[in-house]
Amino acid sequence: MRTLTWTLTALTAAIALHSSTARACGGTFCDSGPVSMPVDQSGENILFVMEGGRVEAHVQIQYQGVAERFAWVIPVPALPKFEVGSEPLFQAMLNGSVPSYGFSTSRDTCSDDQFSASAGSNDSSGFGGSAGAGGAGGGVNVVQRSQAGAFEIVVLEGGTAAEVSKWLTDNKYQTSTAAPEILDEYVQKGFLFAAVKLTAGTDVNEIHPLVFSYEGTEPCVPIKLTAVAATEDMSVRTFFLGNERVVPTNYKHMTLNPVRIDWQSYGANYMEVVSRAADSPVANGQAFVTEYAGKSNVVSPSGVFSTSWNAKKLETIEPAALLAELEAQGLTYCYGNQYGGQYTGYCQYMHPLLLPLLQEYLPAPAGVSENDFYSCVSCFQDQADLSKWDPTLFAQDFDTRILQPGKHAADLLAKHPYLTRMLTTMSASEMTLDPMFHKRGDLPDVLLPGLATQRVLCSGTSVFELPTGEQIAIPPGGSWPQWDSKMPYAATIEEVPSEGDPIVLVDNRNKIQSTVVLYNVEQDWPQQETNGTCACRTVGSHGKLDASLVLMGLGFLGVSLVRRRRR
Repeated sequence: MRTLTWTLTALTAAIALHSSTARACGGTFCDSGPVSMPVDQSGENILFVMEGGRVEAHVQIQYQGVAERFAWVIPVPALPKFEVGSEPLFQAMLNGSVPSYGFSTSRDTCSDDQFSASAGSNDSSGFGGSAGAGGAGGGVNVVQRSQAGAFEIVVLEGGTAAEVSKWLTDNKYQTSTAAPEILDEYVQKGFLFAAVKLTAGTDVNEIHPLVFSYEGTEPCVPIKLTAVAATEDMSVRTFFLGNERVVPTNYKHMTLNPVRIDWQSYGANYMEVVSRAADSPVANGQAFVTEYAGKSNVVSPSGVFSTSWNAKKLETIEPAALLAELEAQGLTYCYGNQYGGQYTGYCQYMHPLLLPLLQEYLPAPAGVSENDFYSCVSCFQDQADLSKWDPTLFAQDFDTRILQPGKHAADLLAKHPYLTRMLTTMSASEMTLDPMFHKRGDLPDVLLPGLATQRVLCSGTSVFELPTGEQIAIPPGGSWPQWDSKMPYAATIEEVPSEGDPIVLVDNRNKIQSTVVLYNVEQDWPQQETNGTCACRTVGSHGKLDASLVLMGLGFLGVSLVRRRRR
């Protein structure tokens, strides 16, 4: 079986609407230098597209550090084709399919003497926060040299793990002591290694996603090699564009316990819940949760590509006319004003690689801010150093880094109607098995969480009804329950074979339901109506509902306060 595999070493996941930062020397193998910098890989974001006997991987890279020290090594089973990827595509996928935990609020109609406002209660409605990069040595041969946008790529073939490590060392890659042993697993399977660096003179703000594709039918993440650079509980998020849903092959699949998520704080603890669920017994640090599986039209193509983008119009353009043309193509918006002999300007850039291109080919004059200069190039052209200006090269880089990746990304969204998004967190000690994935178009969609409803009672108690049916009563001024260790983080843990029903290994839904019922009883919920002659509820020794009778009654009546539907 030929599979697409890769390891990512200079990467930060852009999670939901925000992103963390990778502080690293840039790779599993760090570019050596006079100062040793720590490896810190804090996450991975990858898009897989499988069609026509080929697998295409788009890897999002974010990196802070010295450009000359950026380095990245990728094991691949076959000679790949490298291309520039689209950063706006990743942002559109992240934003369009992010699990958001919000709520709307309603209040019971109360008389003045009944109403007791809950101190610190949240009356806001709507969505809240989101859940939240040389020559051959020994038996090693260089079989390909290529460039993709800001990256120079060398593909190595042959040799032992020791010889691959020696080549990396000889070419100023600082190898980890743990790397040769892990490398040997890929060497024994006949893998090639792609060594990636930034081209000379390229700054880190020009880093962009990298796409590589080759023959294959099933994607696989070589997480074992990633362990060399992983931080604790590193996030791994995978996207799949195609015609049907994708599931883990050799990892478990899990669903989250929705009441473990703090809906009152808009899911602020979402990543903790994912991490704790993945660490649950049976999952054992090797399980994915499906965050979304459904129509890909949740991803907005706006900003990914526009037919107004035109590289040819830039091939002979003069510097003074450049920004106006880019604005006409919808890529910039600039304005400025003159007051008291002083010019002040501002520019907004609609693509993350546009400003780096301007900085490379048309840098602002010394003493002039970029906002002022790019909003009125003609105002400062006499002060500008135009020695770097080459409209032909600018147009070529514009085409390869912005236009073509955007067009390809838009074509992928238009062609593939289905999107699967999965997430896990892993620590280095758990990275012992490379996760693989397969298609299961017969399984149901996984929708985004939707809005909960907060009902504020006359007593000041707030009752949250979750989209999955659970009700959580919160006393006046209180916060989301701090469940004890007996409340599971995972609702279910299962294996998903290539065909047939998923095999449920752990099912905590009844336990979650009974725990929620007991908790609500302690909050005197649900409140029972009185009929004027008797109070229709059973009272325990402390004036609370008797929990055992409530649960027994639910069992006899076949009634559940929790609608258990979690995909």
